[in-house]
Amino acid sequence: MIFKHIQLNIDVKDSEFNSLYPPRIKELAERHWTPVAVAKMAAHYLAETSNSKVLDIGAGAGKFCLVGAASTSGRFCGVEQRQSLIKISKKIADKYNIDNVNFIHSNIKEISFSDYDAFYFFNSFYENIDHTCSIDDEVQKNRELYDEYSEYVRNQLDETPVGTRLVTYWSKWDEIPKSFDLENTAYDGLLNFWKKVI
Repeated sequence: MIFKHIQLNIDVKDSEFNSLYPPRIKELAERHWTPVAVAKMAAHYLAETSNSKVLDIGAGAGKFCLVGAASTSGRFCGVEQRQSLIKISKKIADKYNIDNVNFIHSNIKEISFSDYDAFYFFNSFYENIDHTCSIDDEVQKNRELYDEYSEYVRNQLDETPVGTRLVTYWSKWDEIPKSFDLENTAYDGLLNFWKKVI
């Protein structure tokens, strides 16, 4: 019923969506997983056509991709370095027959952005420098890693074609190249819509 409501553009509360997750993952939702309303707004901007391939950079438990795939006809792919979260995401997608979504267990530095049309970024690397609410102990706290990942994403985005769309949520903007212009903002400036202009 949750995904049917999303497909029909009926509001779904985050508490309802997050009930799909195991208890520990559900506990992390408010801090780490994209709210349903934010995911829908971002997905509609990113998935311009039914052929649009959208990459979620650091997909976590897959919430953005699952909501995006259910609310648009775009194709969503989430890359995540934690195998346990990939398994949860795939299990939900399989259970609810969401077939325009995929999840990849990989480090972002192994992903070529040229395979995608649009990108979503919910401050995925902040956990490398934030000690206040870790998902688990798998990710190393290291400022150099934060800078390295941010630079990789910035360089990959800079090589995308003019017109490429990007949405950031709770971002410090360290990963955004100068070739992207800010088109719009929402949620008191936390959600930002970008387009490659040069």
